[in-house]
Amino acid sequence: MNSIERRECIVRLLSDSNEPLKGSVIAKKYCVTRQVIVRDIAILRAKGKNIIATPDGYIINANEHKIKAIIAVIHTEEEMFNELGIVIKYGGTIEDVIVEHPLYGEIKGMLMIKNYNELNKFIHKYQEQRAKLLSALTNGVHLHTISAESQEDIDLIIGELKKNNFIVSDLED
Repeated sequence: MNSIERRECIVRLLSDSNEPLKGSVIAKKYCVTRQVIVRDIAILRAKGKNIIATPDGYIINANEHKIKAIIAVIHTEEEMFNELGIVIKYGGTIEDVIVEHPLYGEIKGMLMIKNYNELNKFIHKYQEQRAKLLSALTNGVHLHTISAESQEDIDLIIGELKKNNFIVSDLED
């Protein structure tokens, strides 16, 4: 199999998968190194394929046709589960987390959390690895791209986030 055929197979594999696939798993399937898969994914993305890398592996972004909003939020580490839970409670997906770094500019981490099972896995991984949140760089202030099926769902999410004081208010200084 040549590289062009392998890339076509990777797109089909990701399209058919209901869960993210690790680069190492894809590499093993096609008898190549993980680095070859990383390069293949980069080439596919450059050609317009909507493949994103999440902490759990590669996925094809199925949220392209959903309603999206970018929200500015603030919370402590202890409040993270509640903040993210509000989004998925109303059928939303937390697509990413974005912080503004003074040296690097915008730093984005892909999340793609769309249900409580995925949220629990994310929290478990966070606790297990004792990782620092990106929002630690900005005293808790960060952005999320969220998506949902309707504007009504987005409005419900934002309303409850406001009610719980997670939305950054333009009145704060």
